[in-house]
Amino acid sequence: MRSLETLLDLFRQNGLKITAQRRMILELLVNDDSHPTAEQVYRRILETIPDISRTTVYNTLGELTDLGELTPVHNISGRGQRYDTNQETHHHLHCVECHELLDISRDYERMDLSLEEASGYRILRHQVTFFGICPDCQTRRGDHAADEDGRQLLMQSAPDTE
Repeated sequence: MRSLETLLDLFRQNGLKITAQRRMILELLVNDDSHPTAEQVYRRILETIPDISRTTVYNTLGELTDLGELTPVHNISGRGQRYDTNQETHHHLHCVECHELLDISRDYERMDLSLEEASGYRILRHQVTFFGICPDCQTRRGDHAADEDGRQLLMQSAPDTE
């Protein structure tokens, strides 16, 4: 995401007032790459500005999205829409247990759809999401086995058959 000053200028250029609430939301997002939900943004701001409304948060996130500064990541965890501050082409790694969402900056070759596969759609962007269980969740679960390369593998504990 661009700098706070750049975002403030962008808001002004688009006729949007810079309120204390909006400024705080922008400050939070400039330094946040966690892909927060609107509710998470609201709860973080609420600690500093107890009278902020959810409407202000949702409206500001919508304005940032309209200005091209946020990208909605739709229901990736089933826990509501998340917002991505990284506007570069990238993909995601998602933990299905704790719902952490990490950026992967890698160009996957041959991601374009053929005309037939696109079914008449005009493709605007694409995103690959890998789903797995992060190292912290694996540790909490007690998963600990490695393949030949020493990488961590997910092991489901099977009941004893003896």
